[in-house]
Amino acid sequence: MGTHRDAHIVWDWNGTLFHDVDAVIGATNAAFAELGLEPLTLERYRELYCVPVPKFYERLLGRLPSEAEWELMDTTFHRHYTEHRVRCGLAEGVAELLAGWSSAGRSQSILSMYGHEELVPLVRGFGIEPHFVRVDGRTGPSGGSKAEHMVRHLGALTGVAPERTVVIGDAADDALAARHVGARAVLYTGGSHSRASLEAVGVPVVDTLAEAVAEAERLAS
Repeated sequence: MGTHRDAHIVWDWNGTLFHDVDAVIGATNAAFAELGLEPLTLERYRELYCVPVPKFYERLLGRLPSEAEWELMDTTFHRHYTEHRVRCGLAEGVAELLAGWSSAGRSQSILSMYGHEELVPLVRGFGIEPHFVRVDGRTGPSGGSKAEHMVRHLGALTGVAPERTVVIGDAADDALAARHVGARAVLYTGGSHSRASLEAVGVPVVDTLAEAVAEAERLAS
């Protein structure tokens, strides 16, 4: 195989391959309304968002939410997100980028913190599942970091070396998860974080997924 052919991309889903930022903002504001918080604009959301999600709520409340508050907001968010997501689609150029990476003999997978049982049929419904060697969503409680999920995800892949793996996502947590397993990362500005907060992580930051794939190829070479 050529020097680039064993490069692997681990894609994030929400805010990366799946352009759902409008659904996320709508669901977040519905959750905030449960505690009497003012709605957020997209710009403000991107300035404040962080993982684990309870820390994001702490930035708005001035304290960590109680267990009851967290459960209420989390349940409300997911209910409204499910309603809003039906109007969302793939990010620009996704189908062509996935096909191009696969046709070059390289592998790719999805690791998302979206629930596994919801994620798999959603990916399948867009007709892109055959491009991936594995699709993993979150199992267990929501709101945590991706790092340990990344350990399990890469461990389940055959012939994929962390040092030839690039994680593409829209959140600082994607880069931290990549670092946790010895992989590289490229962060995309089309999702949950502002460019400034992504640049603070110290990995390449791009404005399009086409740029992200080009950067992944460079990093994994």
